[in-house]
Amino acid sequence: MSRSLPTLGFGTYKLEDPEDCVENVKRALDAGYRHVDTAQVYENEEYVGDAIAESDVPREDIFLATKIDTENLAYEDVLESVEVSREKLGVDTIDLLYVHWPIGEYDAEDTLGAFDDLVQNGTIDRIGLSNFRVDQLEEAQAILEAPIFAHQVECHPLLPQERLAGFAEDNDHHLVAYSPIARGEVTGIPEINDIAGKHNATATQVALAWLINRGIHPTPKASGAHIEENYRALDIVDDLSESDMAKINGLEQEKRLIDPESAPWNEPPVAE
Repeated sequence: MSRSLPTLGFGTYKLEDPEDCVENVKRALDAGYRHVDTAQVYENEEYVGDAIAESDVPREDIFLATKIDTENLAYEDVLESVEVSREKLGVDTIDLLYVHWPIGEYDAEDTLGAFDDLVQNGTIDRIGLSNFRVDQLEEAQAILEAPIFAHQVECHPLLPQERLAGFAEDNDHHLVAYSPIARGEVTGIPEINDIAGKHNATATQVALAWLINRGIHPTPKASGAHIEENYRALDIVDDLSESDMAKINGLEQEKRLIDPESAPWNEPPVAE
């Protein structure tokens, strides 16, 4: 069953304690989130699955995404590891499966061939890519039979990702933002705080609403009351004016927070 991608997602990075993960995912679902994002490397797929099973929200209402670890990207490893993920998550079909990073065991033909096969046999519903360069996205498009549904990258007011956002719009896939509040650094940006004050909102809500207004799907990780606080960003999306958006778009500082040496953007582009 194909499900659309909800506007705002709930990230689960660093939710490694079983009770903490289950509690916070259930709280997010109770708050209204319907997109839950996890990954093999987070080591919490089982707890995310437990939370979904225990929640009052029906499984068919939840859009569930996970990601294949860089060590599991060879063809057979993709097929075997996704079965482990599916068992841990306790679902028949994974709504969205990402290549977490195009590094490690990633081979475009083999890895993406496995993803296509998983769509064909119904193990996954949609294909996602994460942390790809534009040339790698173009390469993937040429290889895949199924369409790219989503591309997930670090994206926030200090890293607006205009080129990837434009590529997503031009190529009809979703751009999904991880670290959408720059690991809390948006609270120290005066321009965002000014806008927040005007709308009786928080800086994090403004940052999330700014992304949503750009057609980007943020997946903030949170715990406790911050879960509901982030979700209320949806209440101010329509309140942000063109001048509010322009003020954030015009921030002069730019900062990438997740920048491993092996990241694709630190390597030369694929040769034509």
